[in-house]
Amino acid sequence: MAMPTVAIVGRPNVGKSTIFNRIVGERISIVEDEPGVTRDRIYGTGEWLTKYFHVIDTGGIDIGDAPFLDEIRRQAEIAIEEADVIIFIVNSREGITSADEEVAKILFRSKKPVVLAVNKVDNPEMRAEIYDFYSLGFGEPFPISGSHGLGLGDLLDEVVKHFPADPGDPYDEDVIKFCLIGRPNVGKSSLVNALLGEKRVIVSPIAGTTRDAVDTPYIFDGQEYVIIDTAGMRKKGKVYESTEKYSVLRALKAIERSDVVLVVLDGEEGIREQDKRIAGYAHEAGRAVIIVVNKWDAVEKDEKTMRNFEAKIRDQFQFLDYAPIVFLSAKTKKRIGTLLPAIQMASENHARRVQSSVLNEVILDAAAMNPAPTDKGKRLRIYYATQVSVKPPTFVVFVNEPELMHFSYERFLRNTIRQAFGFEGTPLNIIARRRK
Repeated sequence: MAMPTVAIVGRPNVGKSTIFNRIVGERISIVEDEPGVTRDRIYGTGEWLTKYFHVIDTGGIDIGDAPFLDEIRRQAEIAIEEADVIIFIVNSREGITSADEEVAKILFRSKKPVVLAVNKVDNPEMRAEIYDFYSLGFGEPFPISGSHGLGLGDLLDEVVKHFPADPGDPYDEDVIKFCLIGRPNVGKSSLVNALLGEKRVIVSPIAGTTRDAVDTPYIFDGQEYVIIDTAGMRKKGKVYESTEKYSVLRALKAIERSDVVLVVLDGEEGIREQDKRIAGYAHEAGRAVIIVVNKWDAVEKDEKTMRNFEAKIRDQFQFLDYAPIVFLSAKTKKRIGTLLPAIQMASENHARRVQSSVLNEVILDAAAMNPAPTDKGKRLRIYYATQVSVKPPTFVVFVNEPELMHFSYERFLRNTIRQAFGFEGTPLNIIARRRK
């Protein structure tokens, strides 16, 4: 299910980004070692008291040429739209400013839980300076120091108290849930409409709604599907149109609730950096992925066009080497019939289990044929392997020394499993563990 979202809001220079980095720690770099993936620095994942949550740093939102107060207001409005809980940061050394009061007015109207944090309280003697901030009307201010990491535990204790209860998954296990993600105007809505207009599709009259998502259940050839879309992905307005990177944030809640993610590219425009960012979130979330090249009808083609475009995708999306590529046109519905079978295949592989006996035969044969290279005179030895979970398929390999498992040898084992069992459309996780 979708994780709660915490937004960090406040005027410039109160330390929002410092607090953001403290909360998310190293998690923001989780996919940066993958070729071709970069992450927007405004979004990360935090953990406190075994609870995981998204964190938005509104300081990273670029509103372009908006006037100062308008920019703050728009950043706050976007965060409010996305967040379950808001951390409102103020600066103890500067007191309450007119910009702070402007943000406070917006937050009051939101009706969302707000936790007030007074930053730059770097030593106990400064705690007396927080009492003026009671007048903002958000209850007890929490003194913190982003630069020293002081007071963050108390702050996060309060934040997690306001997380909404997890409603659970309203759908049966055999229902395939998928979402479409991509930059604005790549044709996501047209593609949904084309799918729902396909023959043999029965659209359910009951639309389930969970959190901010709009779900469309339907049946195709006896298989139940649910298209998960966030309400905001359909939203028009100056704020969202002027902050394209927010399409990533809107997509994330849908990704988390999906089994399969369709990364939609514009065949006419080609690949953009934002496409790779958005696709990186689907990969990081461990979902099955299909790359969909839309608007293929608008591309001038010869016998090499599709092959060349596919080669570009493989080069630019190396971290999605397992994802099938589907070329189609939502407008003309050409090749639209290839999409649902690909979704079903990816979903089945995402949930697939391999017998331990067969898995070990494949892994041990591969290790015997291609032993791991030595590292400082030591060599990795593999004893046995087992699949421990699905969605995505995750394998534990028991070895003599886990630290000897080099990423290149892990990749070799992953490729070995793919060659033996397929698993097209789904990422595979491999965990090295010391044999007891």
